Amino acid sequence: MSALALLAIAAAGVALLLVAVIKFKIPAFLALLVVSVAVALVAGIPLPDVIKTVTEGMGGTLGSVAILVGLGAMLGKMIEISGGAQSLAGKFTQLLGPRRVIAALTAAAFLLAIPVFFDVGFIILIPIIYGFAKAAGVNPVKIGLPVGAIMLAIHVVVPPHPGVVGGAGILGADIGWTTILGLVLCIPVGVLGYFVARRLNRRDFPMLPATAEQFRLFGTGTSQVEQEAAQGTSSVAVRNQVKTAPSPAMIITLIVLPILMIMVGTVGAVILPKDSFPAQLAAFVGAPLIALLTALGLAYYFLGIRRGWSSQHTGEVMDSALAPTAIVILVTGAGGVFGKVLTVSGIGKALAEGLQTAGLPVIVMAFILAAILRASQGSATVAIITTSGLLAASVADGGFSPIQTALILVAIGFGAFGLSHVNDSGFWIVTRYLGLSVADGLKTWTVLTTILGLAGFALTFLVWVLVGGLGV
Repeated sequence: MSALALLAIAAAGVALLLVAVIKFKIPAFLALLVVSVAVALVAGIPLPDVIKTVTEGMGGTLGSVAILVGLGAMLGKMIEISGGAQSLAGKFTQLLGPRRVIAALTAAAFLLAIPVFFDVGFIILIPIIYGFAKAAGVNPVKIGLPVGAIMLAIHVVVPPHPGVVGGAGILGADIGWTTILGLVLCIPVGVLGYFVARRLNRRDFPMLPATAEQFRLFGTGTSQVEQEAAQGTSSVAVRNQVKTAPSPAMIITLIVLPILMIMVGTVGAVILPKDSFPAQLAAFVGAPLIALLTALGLAYYFLGIRRGWSSQHTGEVMDSALAPTAIVILVTGAGGVFGKVLTVSGIGKALAEGLQTAGLPVIVMAFILAAILRASQGSATVAIITTSGLLAASVADGGFSPIQTALILVAIGFGAFGLSHVNDSGFWIVTRYLGLSVADGLKTWTVLTTILGLAGFALTFLVWVLVGGLGV
């Protein structure tokens, strides 16, 4: 089959996927599987190999994704229920002072977002955002916009979040380098988000009546936010479970420790003699699985048992984190199936050759494809996984270094960062809790995420040029 025909099949497959998810509201997991099988058949994969390809694509992706996403979710749930988020935010506010509340909460959100999914993390911080906004006499949107922006940035480019972990599995990107580069690049993106949000907030946005009433009642114990908190939706519920929240130092340690362990493995692979015992030890300690298991073991004891929770209750808290991640893991695995089909069918190779003909660097195409998919179907995770599948052959045949492959994945993440609008669940969470109308949400949240996505890619591309110039 000609390269043009294969590319046409790929385009038709992506279009069919978007129509299924957007127009017919078919679950992304089911849509990805059906489209993958259809593409495999049309592209000429022999019938006996179709099911084998689907199984290998699912298994190969979930082998690296399911464990990390599950452990990360359990660690995040322990921090959430224990009251650690409030403790961390309060400490940052105390250090930076009441005049820098927005900067303080943004900095705290940077750390909190590493183990906690975006949607959950933002909801956790809503009572804190409301409380500080009410104390300062300002609209919650002035605090919530930069906080939400940095949390979303971490969500799309830093492991153990599902999109970037799944993309790493498909592209063969090193988790350690992806973590290091993602965190380093998110720092200037977060700073920029703070100033862009402040500029967007120069005008006052009227709150929707229902949210305005919630905000008015906040602090009286009768608002919807506080009712949700009392039911365990937010970390405020910890008041009924423990006497005191964990120290900020403990929360920071639990978040930073696995990152440092992963960095040990990454750096050790570069500076230690290959196949030596120190190199093997560094690789073992720095394996994301070992790093997250270590952090989770410490959380089990210090956030649970030591603070008066029974072993049963601590286990139940951890187990409660797994059910919401099931759909995320399955969607990620189905995305891996799509990527495997594209590779086996030769579509990925045809796309790679097309990129070379068009003269576009892989990293640029990575950003563009992810941005298009994000705008079209809403889910950043699906956009990252699908783009990774489309580019897997290009990356595999490109002879890229581990750092360059990680940068391609980060570029995909920043492509999936922007253009958050009405087809994105995150858009509705942010606008609902901050009281923004759809129009005002498009003027603020959509504009902010798009600017930061472009800025993140610009920084990523700059590092790409520097790495290429240094021959790293």
